[in-house]
Amino acid sequence: MTVLDALASLAAPASLDAAPASLDAGTLPAVAALHAEEAERTGRLHPEVVGAMTVAGLARHFVPRRWGGTAGGFAELLDTVAGVGSACASTAWCAVLLAAHGRLAAHLPAEGQRELWGDSPDVRVAAAIVPPAGRLAPAPGGWTLSGEWGFASGVEHADWVLLASLDHSGGGAPAYRVLAVPREAVRIRETWDAVGLRATGSHSVTVDGVFVPEHRTFLREALVTGVADTDAAPCHRVPYQLVTALLFALPALGAARGALEAWTLLVGSRRLPDGRPLADDPAVQQTLARCSAEIDAARLLLEAAAARADGLRAGPADAALNQRDAALAVDLLTGAVERLMRTGGARGLVAGGGLERAWRDIHAIAAHAALQPAPAAAAYAATVFPSGA
Repeated sequence: MTVLDALASLAAPASLDAAPASLDAGTLPAVAALHAEEAERTGRLHPEVVGAMTVAGLARHFVPRRWGGTAGGFAELLDTVAGVGSACASTAWCAVLLAAHGRLAAHLPAEGQRELWGDSPDVRVAAAIVPPAGRLAPAPGGWTLSGEWGFASGVEHADWVLLASLDHSGGGAPAYRVLAVPREAVRIRETWDAVGLRATGSHSVTVDGVFVPEHRTFLREALVTGVADTDAAPCHRVPYQLVTALLFALPALGAARGALEAWTLLVGSRRLPDGRPLADDPAVQQTLARCSAEIDAARLLLEAAAARADGLRAGPADAALNQRDAALAVDLLTGAVERLMRTGGARGLVAGGGLERAWRDIHAIAAHAALQPAPAAAAYAATVFPSGA
């Protein structure tokens, strides 16, 4: 179902505080599309969009089943995120991180997990854990945390925030510690005014001397190894290096699909000087064929990466494969959107249009450190060439 089909089936919203009562998980793209232009103007997601993400199960997607979560897979997340990304890439970005941050929080000790999810698995978690920042000091029963962190996407509608800081208390090399802080203990500094992904609310956050008990912290090594409990769901035993690039790439697939849909509408409404439809132009047909094929090829790469993650193939070679495939997928998607933008005509340049928004959004996604081609190539080459060769 296209975004236009979904919009046609959605009644006008009656509330500004939550998702419409008639909403189900399948209409999240329509709600995102309904508010996409407003989100661009205001720089934040509409409350109905945030509510729709919860209804769609994004917050609980990776939450352990013991707390009522889904403990879901990566392949099923692909279609959900890409589907909403075709309507609004900012919503897709927040949606995938809403799920991903729940997976990170599943590495907390059981008592810390109970604080987050004891009442509901639909708790929204934001995070700013790369790079570590702030000042961490030991305190009886836990830690005192102060400082500032950047790019906390989705923090405006979060219930909890994961922050990372270096622990120098051990005397040797500092430990990389992740801490869960209640949203009300965090102050937002509105620093996100970007050319793309404008509504993600990826602002800076500060805390000042907040106490964090030990049971609401864990070391980064837990993310590297995955949850050690043999009873843990597969999504929790997967090391983060196997899935990080994959998750950041999923909104790009949606953005490219949205760009293709917007371009098709633009081209379909235009005519050649002799009156024939512009769609009869061989150059237009070649653009359509090539860009749609590149988008499909990118999806196949991301499907393969998701299958590796769901299959618990967690060796170094598989992590490098996933990083390579996610980076290449985003490169293909960005190239396709570039081509669509160049051939979309002047109407495609108009602010507020789906094509120019997708063009800006996909470049913002492609700029993320996890999706850079050079480190992905280096990681893959290290699995192919013998050491020192």
